[in-house]
Amino acid sequence: MERTISGMMGKGSVNHNTRAFTAKNVDKERSRDNVEFCHSDIKEVYHALFDEALERYNAKQKRSDRKIDDYYEKIRRGKQEKLFYEVIFQIGNKDDMNVQSNEGQLAKDILCEFMEQFQKRNPNLFVFSSHLHMDEQTPHIHIDFVPFIRNSKRGLDTRVSLKGALAEQGFKGGTRGMTEWNEWIEAEKQELSKVMGRYGVQWKQLGTHNKHLSVLDFEKQERQKEVAELEQTISGSKEELSSILHQQIAAGQETEQIRKEGEAIRQEVSELTATNLLLKEQTETLTEDKEKLLYENEKLEKQQKKLQQELNKMVQSKEIMERNIHAYDEDVKWQLAEPGALMSAKAYRDKKTLPLVEKLK
Repeated sequence: MERTISGMMGKGSVNHNTRAFTAKNVDKERSRDNVEFCHSDIKEVYHALFDEALERYNAKQKRSDRKIDDYYEKIRRGKQEKLFYEVIFQIGNKDDMNVQSNEGQLAKDILCEFMEQFQKRNPNLFVFSSHLHMDEQTPHIHIDFVPFIRNSKRGLDTRVSLKGALAEQGFKGGTRGMTEWNEWIEAEKQELSKVMGRYGVQWKQLGTHNKHLSVLDFEKQERQKEVAELEQTISGSKEELSSILHQQIAAGQETEQIRKEGEAIRQEVSELTATNLLLKEQTETLTEDKEKLLYENEKLEKQQKKLQQELNKMVQSKEIMERNIHAYDEDVKWQLAEPGALMSAKAYRDKKTLPLVEKLK
């Protein structure tokens, strides 16, 4: 039995590989037959691989603007290197290795054994996500990895580099048609063909590299379909996002208006509070004045009663005095008698005037 081997660079859609996104060419009923070899968060992988090197690099920098805060973000925003790379391996095609045939199950076993030694063969390619798909027409395996080199003379001493990682593993490239990547892919195909041989399957080589690429057309078409669906989904999401942004702007304007109204209300409440405090103080002052006036009024009432009593006494005294004066004016006993014809002035004084004076006293 002879079968072709396909090895190509993938687009690196981890959501597709983990089936977080399901394309139309995927049979969900068969997704349970997929195999997940590993799946780690790529940011955690970057921390594990590069944090120590990043600390050493930053310690050497005398200028703070040359320090790197987050190596993951630096690579993500940069243009020299990708965050990670993906390679896809497939045996045969939908006609001779269909996933629902016995040959398809054989392809699954071969790819699983091939994957067992992949990381050991490639110490400079840190595999963080790897999945074998049995829910499409032909079994194939996605391998996502971060390529890195050690003892680098520039940048971090341990840093991301596909060219450098493959060079450290012995793949130097040198020609446009045979780059480090192509050399490495051919070497991995050789490893895959060794596993196939143990299962009685021979590698059917098609000759030139260009001819070999033709067997990948179906896989590329399927990926293109997935990309088109993703782009449609993204377009819809963009429209939805635009609508949400407009709603957010409107909500922001309404919130600002409410904030202004709230500020005006708070100002009014503040003014009312100040007025209330002033009125409260005035009320307390008026209460104190009222109590003082009541106290003073009570004192005045007492004084008035006392004066009234004194006045009554004076009235009574006046009446008594008036009665006494009347008595003094009219009563004979209070009248000074006329002197006798033969009475001397001394005798008149001694016998009439002085006694009457003493009586009046």
